[in-house]
Amino acid sequence: MLCACSGEQFKVEEPISRSPESLATRDFSASGISSRTGTGDWDSKFEDAQVDEAESTLKEALSLNYEEARALLGRLEYQRGNFDAALQVFYGIDIRSLSPRMITAISDRTLQRNSKAKRENSVVGVMSLHSVSLLLEAILLKAKSLQEMGRFKDAAKECKMILDIVESALPNGIPDSIAQDCKLQEMFHKALELLPKLWIEAGLLNEAIIAYRRALVNSWNLDPQRLSTLQKDLAAILLYGGVEATLPHPKPWDPPYPKSNTEEALILLFILMRKVSCKEIKWDPEIISHLTFALSTCGQFECLAVRIEQLLPSAYTRIERWFFLALCYSAAGKIESAINILKKISGSFKEESNSKPHLPSLLLGAKLCSQDPKYSHEGITFARKVIELGDEIENRHFESIAHKFLGVCYGNAARVSFSDTERVVYNQESISSLNKAAASIGFDDDPEVLFNLGLENAIQRNLEAAFEKIMMYSDMICGSSAKGFKLLALIVSGEQRFEDSETIVDIGLDETGRVDQLELLRLKAVLQIAQEQPKQAIETYKVLLSLIQTHGELQKVNLDFEESERKFEMEAWLDLANIYTKLESFSDAEICVGKAKLKEFYYPRTWHSTGLLFEAQSLHKEALVAFSISLSIEPDYVPSLISTAETLIKMGGSGSGTHTVPIARSLLMNTLRLEPTNHEAWFNLGLICKKEGLMHQAADFFQAAHELNLSAPVQSFV
Repeated sequence: MLCACSGEQFKVEEPISRSPESLATRDFSASGISSRTGTGDWDSKFEDAQVDEAESTLKEALSLNYEEARALLGRLEYQRGNFDAALQVFYGIDIRSLSPRMITAISDRTLQRNSKAKRENSVVGVMSLHSVSLLLEAILLKAKSLQEMGRFKDAAKECKMILDIVESALPNGIPDSIAQDCKLQEMFHKALELLPKLWIEAGLLNEAIIAYRRALVNSWNLDPQRLSTLQKDLAAILLYGGVEATLPHPKPWDPPYPKSNTEEALILLFILMRKVSCKEIKWDPEIISHLTFALSTCGQFECLAVRIEQLLPSAYTRIERWFFLALCYSAAGKIESAINILKKISGSFKEESNSKPHLPSLLLGAKLCSQDPKYSHEGITFARKVIELGDEIENRHFESIAHKFLGVCYGNAARVSFSDTERVVYNQESISSLNKAAASIGFDDDPEVLFNLGLENAIQRNLEAAFEKIMMYSDMICGSSAKGFKLLALIVSGEQRFEDSETIVDIGLDETGRVDQLELLRLKAVLQIAQEQPKQAIETYKVLLSLIQTHGELQKVNLDFEESERKFEMEAWLDLANIYTKLESFSDAEICVGKAKLKEFYYPRTWHSTGLLFEAQSLHKEALVAFSISLSIEPDYVPSLISTAETLIKMGGSGSGTHTVPIARSLLMNTLRLEPTNHEAWFNLGLICKKEGLMHQAADFFQAAHELNLSAPVQSFV
């Protein structure tokens, strides 16, 4: 009976050429349909006692056919783009009253697919899976029609009905065999994909996340590509949606749930990366894009590098993969590893000598090398390769950036050079390259060129030019840079204007953030020491240490922040130790040094302060031991070199050893090799020459020390 009155029969009988209006508004009443259906055959098959049951079954069948007819006509209207008319047709289908029968049909037919009960029950009015599929399609098209009309929330509610019906019938997922006879699985899969998109369009992101999770929590027979698309889309909305999705509280026997959106997104993306590596799904660059964002926000750059290395070779070209890895390692702080990879890209190694220059890697290499004087010569090589490309560079801005990095690398090379001649040449090249960058790129486009020019001039003790550049830099960035305030204050302190320098620091404290405030507070205390205001300096250090303690209690996750705070706290204790040493409050100085050693025992300045404490108590041998430990930790630590030389000079002058003066001279010459502008080294060399009777040479050294002291800042410029 149901087969004879199926929806496919309506498709044949109804003329497709009728107008949309007539299809939408025609009244397919049960009586109209029943006029086409004869009952004579039924009367001949049933006895009188079964007539009532047959009539009831017939009415149920005819009522279902009425809904099927509307489903088919609604589909026609939707295909023609008449969404309003399609909705009028679909509104005539009472899905809520049919839902129990649809649920029963799905559950019974899937359980009884291979039994005789299926054939027996089909006679007594059980809905067929084909009919269920047709009605589910009607709901889906109704939702799409509402979507086309901008009624996204109503569309989502309609689409959700499909999921409710199928989930109620199949709580454990769709069996593999259900797709053999009907389109039920296809309609359900389309609804799974559509529902979260409708919630997103309606602006209800929490509902969208719930819909995605609902699609992924059970086995719905989705093919791997469609399943991966749902996983990727859920990861994207968790990362960029801007709402913190709540998870149900896990039961004691449940596995641990993700604690945040990012953690849940990372789990999904790791699953997708594994599928890509196993070739279960196609390569999708959006997956690695989302993964890069998620791991970057967590600071897990090394983990990202591992994931990049695990990708198949077809995902990226060799140069792209290496460049990506270099970015990861540089962000993770592994500068040496990043530079080695960039050397390989740029053709520094023989096996890569024929490779075409890769401009982004050259610029990245120059930038990374400019941050550490140890790699200054490699940075010069990277920057020169960019400049040598000349006309091959489409954007001249990149050439200007290369000149900027070249200038910085030349300046760093001058500070680590052993030759005075090289140092002079590198200093000249540094200023020249930075001026070229300023001329081609313009100060307005890159204020950092101004800052670097000011820094190089300050290091070379051209304080007037440095002051001019840094003032221009501060005006351009509206005084929001902590490093600008610090350098400006140091330049002013080099002119021996300590009060003005302290005023600049006070302004910077009002304009900068937490970490920058700690640095500026320490500079303020150093300026107060230079003005012979030890009590004010001690109070400033108390404020600094209290801020560090407060910030440490509030900030427990950011490792970089904790490391910087630990460094400032250690430096503050050592500064306090030096103040108490000068005030001859040795017990307080010992306490401060002990606090610093608790933070980091093997730190050169800690042992240097210990040596100063011994030296203040005239314990020269103990002081030499402490200075030696400091130099064993860092052989080129300049303060310990000078203090060791001073102690040796005192010991030589007291007659305890004539061999100490040559050692002191050697240490001071090594100091001048590292810092040619160190006035203390020149002064102590003058003392040695005076002891040896070399008065003219001693006078020259004293003169150099005096002139350098007049332009010496309270702290090093770098």
